[in-house]
Amino acid sequence: MTVTEAIDARRSVKHYDPEHEMPEEDLKELIRLTKLAPSSFNMQNYRLVVVCDKELRKQLRKVAWDQAQVTDASVLFIMCADLTAHEADPKLYWGHAPQEVQDILGPALKPFYDGNPQLTRDEGMRSSALAGMTLMLAAKGMGYASCPMVGFDADAVAKLINLPENHALSFMIAVGKEIQDAWPRGERLPDSTVVIQDKF
Repeated sequence: MTVTEAIDARRSVKHYDPEHEMPEEDLKELIRLTKLAPSSFNMQNYRLVVVCDKELRKQLRKVAWDQAQVTDASVLFIMCADLTAHEADPKLYWGHAPQEVQDILGPALKPFYDGNPQLTRDEGMRSSALAGMTLMLAAKGMGYASCPMVGFDADAVAKLINLPENHALSFMIAVGKEIQDAWPRGERLPDSTVVIQDKF
């Protein structure tokens, strides 16, 4: 499946085979591909909570509007962001790069985000969104369906997964084998609405 085919075919599927278990090698490959998503300063500040525990999935479903895909999908990913990733040693992100690159990016990382919690949070949401879209396209290419989700009680989910205080919750992604087609795709807004040439 080409990238174009995956984009064309990917849909938000709600109905999954609850008996299907994702092979460990598929899960590892899905995570490997997801980690190739871009992030500012290569911080990789997204965090993937991979929820396979059936009892925890039942508890999460209760605080997610009783949506069946929370329990029925093969795997539930909860996309989060580490809001302190910029405070780490830059060598963690750029230690492999030529020294001249390290000399530019290393000193710039922490000052760029320090004292700006809104930017830090925005960056976390951007990174988790980029990782999430990468995950869903990778899943489609591997023969799996997916569904991004924001319909849940964020505070309750944070408690259930023991979300650290310096992290932010972004969204969930259910991944598995579909047993029912998605609803018809909604009409796309015209270019005249969504595409702006140069300036508003």
